[in-house]
Amino acid sequence: MSTQQGVKLQIESDHVVLDNGMLKLTISKPQGMVTGIQYNGVTNLLESRNDEIDRGISGTSFSVIVENEEQVEVSFKRTWDPSLEGQLPSLIIDKRFIMLKNSSGFYSYGIFEHLAEWSPFNLPQVRIVFKLSKDKFHYMAVSDNRQRFMPLPDDRSEKRSKPLAYPEAVLLVNPVEPEFKGEVDDKYQYSCENKDLKVHGWICSDPTVGFWQITPSNEFRTGGLVKQNLTSHVGPINLAMFLSAHYAGDEMVLKLKPGEPWKKVLGPVFMHLNTTTDGRDPLSLWEDAKRQMAVEVQSWPYSFPASEDFPKAEQRGRISGRFLVHDWCVSETSIPGNGGYVGLAPPGEVGSWQTDGKGYQFWTQADEQGSSMDMGDVVYEPPRHGPTLWEMGYPDRTASGFYVPDVDPKYINKLYVNHPDSRFRQYGLWDRYTELYPDKDVVYTVGKSDWAKDWFYAHIPRFLPKQQRTKEGEYVPTTWQIKFYVDSVGNTSSSNVGDYLLRVAVATAHVAELQVRINNQDMSSSPLFSTGVIGHDNTIGRHGIHGLYRLYEVLVPAALLSKGENIFYFTQTQTKSPATAPFEGPFQGIMYDYIRLEAPPSSPHCLSLA
Repeated sequence: MSTQQGVKLQIESDHVVLDNGMLKLTISKPQGMVTGIQYNGVTNLLESRNDEIDRGISGTSFSVIVENEEQVEVSFKRTWDPSLEGQLPSLIIDKRFIMLKNSSGFYSYGIFEHLAEWSPFNLPQVRIVFKLSKDKFHYMAVSDNRQRFMPLPDDRSEKRSKPLAYPEAVLLVNPVEPEFKGEVDDKYQYSCENKDLKVHGWICSDPTVGFWQITPSNEFRTGGLVKQNLTSHVGPINLAMFLSAHYAGDEMVLKLKPGEPWKKVLGPVFMHLNTTTDGRDPLSLWEDAKRQMAVEVQSWPYSFPASEDFPKAEQRGRISGRFLVHDWCVSETSIPGNGGYVGLAPPGEVGSWQTDGKGYQFWTQADEQGSSMDMGDVVYEPPRHGPTLWEMGYPDRTASGFYVPDVDPKYINKLYVNHPDSRFRQYGLWDRYTELYPDKDVVYTVGKSDWAKDWFYAHIPRFLPKQQRTKEGEYVPTTWQIKFYVDSVGNTSSSNVGDYLLRVAVATAHVAELQVRINNQDMSSSPLFSTGVIGHDNTIGRHGIHGLYRLYEVLVPAALLSKGENIFYFTQTQTKSPATAPFEGPFQGIMYDYIRLEAPPSSPHCLSLA
């Protein structure tokens, strides 16, 4: 659908209208809230029954930035001064909307600024939210294999649902449409990593209309490519997430210190609307949305935003090169880091990019040549103490290589039944651990066990039946074992026998502590290693497979090993009652990414992986 009409701006006393002949966008003035989207004969695609006071921070002034036939850009700004101390965050917030000629959609971005002389504050979340008409939009698409007809918001009411472990999750017991009876609805089941979160939205079949949120770049999002964010969910809700502490916790909250200035442009993102005119399947709108997403990505950085704070292509630099990996135990020469991600982020400690929220990040993916860039070689040397004796899992910063159980049929989401890569998004998988291991914990034998079948994906407490409970509560710590064999550890009395090294890569942690012991089952004794209490990722409760990544090195003196069988004991010590500590109890735990035992550096050669 196209039109030759230029963009028109209509300014009224309490609202403005942007109109390019394809759609009309109505925005309250000076608040800057989108109150109407008219498209394809539908007067308003938004939920008209939405509470007017539940629309976020309001602007206090309106201005026209650009107005011509090709483009209209408007600003809704809210300033701050010390008289507002304690009432609003000390920020200047400038909300921008852009409409282009012959464009089936509109753009939005925000400019956030904090002056050094203003009071410090914490900013946990920034997002754009659209609540679409619940009478029209019933089909949701997040990816090619994550799309479905969705329950209605009414189905989550007290009369039609049963509350589960936390408010976001409900069991549908009497939904309006019987097909949803017995399913769990939970917005976290539709989370997605930033690198895959480029387009998502909803489809209305009568009339045929699609509403899609397209994010063409990750540079303004916090936490890097693998940060998980919300997408769309029952409402019908469509989200553009810029900053969020989900799957990361307090470490991801943006904290501005006394005397610290800060300014950042968030976006632009594109709200794309589409329709069919030839009787095609409404699901074809998803394919069209993906094509439009590719167009937006190719057009980045956009040339049309008028803010001087958004650098255009000619104002940006370029970094190029090849990404190579050199692991002396794998190859004598450097090899291309095919599939690896290479990023440019603000300076900080190793790994600080995954909790950075103040700056920008720029990422690319290497190919089989290391990348298509040409600045010289960037050689990564993975941590290596000595030859690998054995390993468990895949070092991809997730727990996806380990065993994810089948869902309890009582808590099913039909979308994820036999799903190829999102089985972990079913509700209640944490309770399956106690069912599978009612009396004894995981025992893994190197060389015999299969980590994809025998190593549970989350190391969590065990739930005790009432007759077994003590004053400590209803959950108890769990100790997992890794059994392995050593043919020889040499003469441990000799000074030239080196230490072994255990590497434990943690994919996520939530109010958990990992203690490691070797050949010692006495849990009252001092551990060989402890992480201390770590993490507020809440990945287990939010159906994720990773949160913040942590890597630990555990030095294992040769004198502690025996010729023949040895056992590592991994204990997750932390347990609390969810009645007194919401999102704890069954959600306290660790997900392992990768575990590896390395021989002393003096070993003559690298051994085959067990």
